[in-house]
Amino acid sequence: MRRFTKKKLLVFIAMVLSIITFQHRHMLGYGIGQAYGQFSILSQARPVGEVLQDPTVATSVKKKIEWVRKCKQYGEQIGLKPTSNYETYYDQKGKPVLWNLSACLPYQFQSYEWSFPFLGTFAYKGFFDLQKARKEEETLQSRGYDTRIRSVSAWSTLGWFRDPILSGFLDRPDAEIAETIFHELTHATLFVRDSLDFNENLASFMGKEITRRFLVSQYGDTSFQYREYMHDELDTRMFREHILRGKDTLDSLYASWGDSTTEMTKKESKIRMIRQIAASLDTLSFTNQTYRDVFRQSLPNNAYFMGFNRYFSQEKQLENLFESCNRDFVLFIAHFSSQKD
Repeated sequence: MRRFTKKKLLVFIAMVLSIITFQHRHMLGYGIGQAYGQFSILSQARPVGEVLQDPTVATSVKKKIEWVRKCKQYGEQIGLKPTSNYETYYDQKGKPVLWNLSACLPYQFQSYEWSFPFLGTFAYKGFFDLQKARKEEETLQSRGYDTRIRSVSAWSTLGWFRDPILSGFLDRPDAEIAETIFHELTHATLFVRDSLDFNENLASFMGKEITRRFLVSQYGDTSFQYREYMHDELDTRMFREHILRGKDTLDSLYASWGDSTTEMTKKESKIRMIRQIAASLDTLSFTNQTYRDVFRQSLPNNAYFMGFNRYFSQEKQLENLFESCNRDFVLFIAHFSSQKD
């Protein structure tokens, strides 16, 4: 393990003390665990300059790191906040390091929310320990919630730490890496407390829009790289719009029930509707046929649908506003910054 620096140690202590003094004392154990997990990664992350000079590091990894640096540089050029993020590299050694847990009521689209010091409320909770995530998931399930755990390959600490490049993240296609980098840098540029859906919708929108422009700047608008990304985006947009329509259909189903509707009727009707939503993927004209098989192994639940709502439900409104800002990223960000409070 790399030697702890004084600065990192002070950050770690400050974070733990802030949690101890925070009114939600029941989160003390969780906070210490998260601080330790974050600190462990930071302490072992290597400066990218050092990694690029290391002859034992694969050339493919170095090319991906250079790609991340280009993405970050471009993001700052078009108006994203300059940060010290992605200037270090952490080798995951083929293992996930962070998982997110989310939960939702079974017959109502209302997410379970957690409160965190200084950051406000969130409809998901991160864990560096999968077993702890599963334990909390079991508690929520025992209370009747639909739940979802997914691994995370990149995240933003909103300036608290120098977010590293994760080795597992570099296995993705270049365009997907770019989109994720721009997504996370948007979080570092603008974050509105207690407005998770807005924050994630904005970051998702910015990630896609900046990636399109970035690919054109790198390869041109007739390039294979740009055309492939736009082609893939047609499929992903078709899929997420289908999921959001499915959520609306389920929402109408839930609203139609009266006080006399039994638990068994609710459960059976819900499952039947979700099966219809999953089966109707076969009616869509996907180029990538893997989208048709997304739910072959397991059906989605309310937590899954709420995840798409959290990241993509405001896409059309953001597109319209972006157009009114003449598709200028600086004006677009400034619009929200002026109304942040």
